[in-house]
Amino acid sequence: MQKTAAWPLAGIYAALIVYASLYPFENWRSQGVDWTAFLFAPWPKYWTGFDVLSNVLGYAPLGFIVTLALRRSARHLPAIILSLLAGSWLALCMESLQLFLPARVPSNVDWGLNTLGAFLGAVSAWTLERFGFLDRWSRFRANWFLPDAKGSLVLLALWPVALLFPAPVPLGLGQVLERTEDALALYLQDTPWLDWLPVREVELQPLLPIYESLCVCLGLLIPAMLAFSLIRRLYQKVIAWGLLMGLGVGSTALSAALTYGPSHAWGWINPPVQLALILAVLFSVPLLWFQEKTLQVLALVSLVLQLTMLNNASASAYFSLTLHNWEQGQFIRFHGLIQWMGWLWPFVLVAYLMQRLATTRTSKMGS
Repeated sequence: MQKTAAWPLAGIYAALIVYASLYPFENWRSQGVDWTAFLFAPWPKYWTGFDVLSNVLGYAPLGFIVTLALRRSARHLPAIILSLLAGSWLALCMESLQLFLPARVPSNVDWGLNTLGAFLGAVSAWTLERFGFLDRWSRFRANWFLPDAKGSLVLLALWPVALLFPAPVPLGLGQVLERTEDALALYLQDTPWLDWLPVREVELQPLLPIYESLCVCLGLLIPAMLAFSLIRRLYQKVIAWGLLMGLGVGSTALSAALTYGPSHAWGWINPPVQLALILAVLFSVPLLWFQEKTLQVLALVSLVLQLTMLNNASASAYFSLTLHNWEQGQFIRFHGLIQWMGWLWPFVLVAYLMQRLATTRTSKMGS
């Protein structure tokens, strides 16, 4: 069986579908309705083109990724049929579970559109594979990346998506301590467990400009080090670094545009950020020649340093208000997907790097 990054991507995307379908996960209860009733309900009176498009496009990537995974690892299986059945079954489960959520309304039309989306995605993947496009990707991957690059590629693919959720510090993912403390205090209110919650003696303060520059710089260098550790040749690393810079800056600008409005897309590039971008370019040059394990160690140390600085700082009151409006406004159906990526991406990377380094150490001891 051929190893492929498509399987973990399929699992991650399926988990995101579950989150988006069942959000906000509140007030679960039986409403006394037969769970099969929505299957035979008439066509809804009110629907929009956006509803149709979002339901189709929401499941198309799942069908595409599952078909790709099956074609790469189990070519003897009917990939399109299995992908269609998997997507349709997941959609049916989500619609059925929405019966227990008063804030959500199950629909046979949504189920049909989700199934159609999974089918279109599966057909697209099969067509690309049939005409050799996926073989070209395989040759490209073998030429550019080391054989065990699957996990790193998945994390790098998710990085620009994680950046779409607003962060107090640009490119500073994982600043969760202050918000976690507030959430725990609210959850434990009026319970004896509230006394167990540690109380800090000193209030968190915003980052100084020099530390903000360092966090932004590390926010670019960490994915660069991860990419450099799996790319084979020098010129390929230079190209990848340019692409990562563009994705990082572009995703952050898009996040600012969605949060504050298109006119503020570039408002986050203040003097500390400008200094950070220059430092990132300068520090990236020697990293081009470092070996894989050295880069992984440096990425792990840099990530721990960045998370320490970010989580010992507070977010501004203005940012907290803006984030509240972002979560409760037009993005209420989808904010959770990107939110969890922005919060958890660096911690998953820490675990991944530790696992890679521990595996290398065990292999050396065994040999």
